Amino acid sequence: MPTITALDDARTALRRFARATNLMLSGRTFIVIGDDDSADAVRTVMLACGGRESSDSPDYAFVTAVASEGEGSASASERAVSAGATVVVDLNGATTRALTERMPRPVGPGTAPARPGSGHARHGVRDGILSVEEIDLVPSWPELPMRAELPDAAGRLEWAGAHMPLAASFAADLKNGGRIAGRRIAVSMVLEPKTAVLALLLRDAGADVVVFAHRYETDDDVAGELRSRGIPVFADSSGDSENDRRLALQLLDTEPELLLDDGAHVIRLAQELRPHLAEQMIGAAEETTSGVRALRDLEEHDDDGRRGLRMPVVAVNDAVTKTRFDNRYGTGQSCVFALADVLEAAGSQRHGTGGGLVSSLSGATVTVIGFGPVGQGVAQFAVALGSEVRVVDTDPRAELEAAFTGYRTGTADALTADADVVVSATGVAHTISLDLMRSAADRTVFAVAGGIDDEIETARLRDETTVERVDEHLERFTFDEGHSVWVVDDGGCVNITAGEGNPIEIMDLSFAAQLQAVSTLLSGSLREPGLYPLPVDADREIARRALALNGFRGRAGAGNRGAVGRGGGVGADRGAGNCSGAAS
Repeated sequence: MPTITALDDARTALRRFARATNLMLSGRTFIVIGDDDSADAVRTVMLACGGRESSDSPDYAFVTAVASEGEGSASASERAVSAGATVVVDLNGATTRALTERMPRPVGPGTAPARPGSGHARHGVRDGILSVEEIDLVPSWPELPMRAELPDAAGRLEWAGAHMPLAASFAADLKNGGRIAGRRIAVSMVLEPKTAVLALLLRDAGADVVVFAHRYETDDDVAGELRSRGIPVFADSSGDSENDRRLALQLLDTEPELLLDDGAHVIRLAQELRPHLAEQMIGAAEETTSGVRALRDLEEHDDDGRRGLRMPVVAVNDAVTKTRFDNRYGTGQSCVFALADVLEAAGSQRHGTGGGLVSSLSGATVTVIGFGPVGQGVAQFAVALGSEVRVVDTDPRAELEAAFTGYRTGTADALTADADVVVSATGVAHTISLDLMRSAADRTVFAVAGGIDDEIETARLRDETTVERVDEHLERFTFDEGHSVWVVDDGGCVNITAGEGNPIEIMDLSFAAQLQAVSTLLSGSLREPGLYPLPVDADREIARRALALNGFRGRAGAGNRGAVGRGGGVGADRGAGNCSGAAS
């Protein structure tokens, strides 16, 4: 069993890797080159995150070995490059040094670039990642900053696009089918690289595309990059709620025929303020749990004898290939890892005095409120990072499932009384009430995964406390009696406010479902207003292609661990690239 120190180092290393690449750990195959305590720790944490050890064309090769292990044996760097992995992760620096020492000088006039396959490394499209013989090399984690500036937007778009083969394949279907040509499509989602790739795929398939995002969901650099590529963008991170509303109405005034929404905000705005447009639209698709919930309420509402919904809407969120993957694995990893980054940056010792708070999820007591797919994912990844997890859910069926999964369950009051961290994963307003925070343990940290507005009652909390900003993403709220709680990013969804959204390959799945919804709507099969599921056949086709494109079928399982640790298997074919976006 690895030591606690080795496990904590591995957890930090894997968080750094995920932040540097925006890639997924669950569902990925991997090998570890090395046989020391560090190698065992990386293996342990990857398995806890849902990875699978395999020497057959692994997705990732983690290098913990420093040098060759005997006369005539290959160096760790050579074994890493030849392992057949798509991505090599250097955990000690030796591999990066070995390869970058041979990096060519910048190419000048009359100077030929290094030959492909020469072994030389070059800078990749995403800052901080190197490219070696068509393999992406992520440098050692101690050299990766805890909170670096996001890389150049153009490079992030190129990186995301290269890792979204599934969405690209369904966009190609739409283009080849011809029905999308000239259609006006509005995209209202978290504006980051994966969403930008979706917009570009739709544009390249023949649609006229416009994009909107709320201020707190806008990456201005990505917005600027999309504008430079000819796509109108209605988004401004420096605005306020009124400006968001104005921009959303401007989007609707382009008279889209199809609307891809996240949270149903723009669908509901169209219903309220542009009803004639809503009735004319071919339809919409909704990405999130909270959005589908709001649309169900609207559908059941009878307004002067009319159904509440004025258009057909496909509940993309309810597709199996969305909810079971995006909500659980994508939101789980990205929110927990972003939260751990925030706590690490806060820099206080867990049991320190003077207002200290937990600074690591390793050894922390974490209460997860809500045990739907998002809560399940949050619990899984918190455990992978070393937390003791407890679960609260008002539905006895969900509580029973949590108990069978091995978590302690109980009421919110009981399980926040001594918690270090409380995460709301319900998508329901006022889940974390003022009273709950008042009764929580001193210095408890509250955060939201995949949330909606007011999931934490921060407005009431501000009225009742003294507020101190202690970090870019963290505020301390002190009640009159001296009791303090901490809130991450004013209760916003932590993977968006403090990270880059869900991992790329997870959003590749979700956006494939969006594109299948577009195909369904354009087929003309949904003529009456109402909320519809994504057809089962369309959902299954996403899964079939994902299995093929990501190389899940036909791979060997974990072989001889000792052989992998010492030499690493060499696969004949490289696995397909991995595929980003919002939580739900």
